[in-house]
Amino acid sequence: MRVCGVELAANDAVICILQQENSQFTLPDCRVRKLSLPKEHTRADLQQFQFAFEKLMSDYKVEKVAIKERLTKGKFAGGAVSFKLEAAIQLLKDLDVILLTSSQIKSALSDNPLPISASNAGLKAFQENAFTTAYAAHFLA
Repeated sequence: MRVCGVELAANDAVICILQQENSQFTLPDCRVRKLSLPKEHTRADLQQFQFAFEKLMSDYKVEKVAIKERLTKGKFAGGAVSFKLEAAIQLLKDLDVILLTSSQIKSALSDNPLPISASNAGLKAFQENAFTTAYAAHFLA
């Protein structure tokens, strides 16, 4: 199964695609690491983001998208734009989208520790949360 882990930060959707076959994990090459929405975005910009995300998932035959849930209140609350990005992803018709809380991710990682770090897997540091979200989603499916 191919899962795309997503971390939404500001106006970016940071992604990491992780595939599991026969208990073996692989990171397929992907043409993008993040999709961004312009700061002064319009309705057309949001539609363009949604189209680009859907096309990317289709091109890489992703079966499930796991979004790391953001807090709605408090010091670490997500911004308004990130919630728009989440809605745009969740409203895609032919895609299974789930939200994973930090506690669900931590629980999955405690039961199934990461076999390799994100940096050793060749990912950029900013992709680490998307990577762990995708990894956890394989065990919470």
